[in-house]
Amino acid sequence: MIVDTNTRCWSSSNQLGSQASAVIRKSNGEHWLRSDHGPDALIDQLACVDVALVHGFRSQMLGANIPNEFIAELVERHPSRLIGIAGIDPLVPDSQRELESALELGLAGISIAPSMQGLHPTHSSAMQIYEACEEKRMPVMISRPEIGIPQSVLEFDRPLAWDEVARTFPKLKIVISGVGFPWVDETLLLLQKHENVFADLSFLTRNPWATWNALLNAQALGESTTNIMDRLLFASGWPAQGPTEAIERLYSLNSFSQGSNLPSIARSIIHSIIERDTLKALGIDRPAAHGVSTHPEESSLPGTSTAISPGEHQSLNN
Repeated sequence: MIVDTNTRCWSSSNQLGSQASAVIRKSNGEHWLRSDHGPDALIDQLACVDVALVHGFRSQMLGANIPNEFIAELVERHPSRLIGIAGIDPLVPDSQRELESALELGLAGISIAPSMQGLHPTHSSAMQIYEACEEKRMPVMISRPEIGIPQSVLEFDRPLAWDEVARTFPKLKIVISGVGFPWVDETLLLLQKHENVFADLSFLTRNPWATWNALLNAQALGESTTNIMDRLLFASGWPAQGPTEAIERLYSLNSFSQGSNLPSIARSIIHSIIERDTLKALGIDRPAAHGVSTHPEESSLPGTSTAISPGEHQSLNN
């Protein structure tokens, strides 16, 4: 089973907030600006995966909101392919109620974005949310910016801040996106220390050199203690890239070491990351049914025709 741990979907880049939208336009962030970030485009991208987690996003500081109702409706239309993750901003006064609403909507976890919410990970409001998530067995996914938003607070993205959270809530499943780049070593130390801390590869795979080094370091650390590799999760970070691109980049990582004395990453390790049962690892119920996965290394990974009808697309974008 291939699970894409980190995808997003929206009807307009304006839903990311005016600052983020302006930065995207100024920087020519083509993959963010495309008009096809709606539900049909997301489904079309999933030909090579069995299930994808699709994240909402909420930031009072940035004026951003990809509503949880939008995510829930999308999941309802594709229950065998998608699992919804609620976008929660702990600094919003009614964040506890939003968490309860996310449960009522059938969403399986929450996504928070400390630097884009102006939120230190151990803020008292956030700790209350984590406590509720631990009790309800909802994983916490930590979203981090791929684009440089001037108002974002980068020090709140440091992975080591999550050590206190993991110590306080030892049963809480925590997933750090992009292996915490650029603080990859901090993330790996957290994985070494806490059995319920995970990291997804998401946008990191767009930088093959950084990915190769991260996996080599994880491989080395895992030889002396717990197997860190078992808690690295496949993710594309769509729309930054599609899962097909991410998988192909992973299988090509050892091109750096070919014909040299540099160490390599066993193909079996890369395969295990891509094929990991992420749902079981995070305690998420698997969909009632799912398609048979395609093995990207052995096929051309064609597109899929399971697009949402125009009527459905219009409803989801309202």
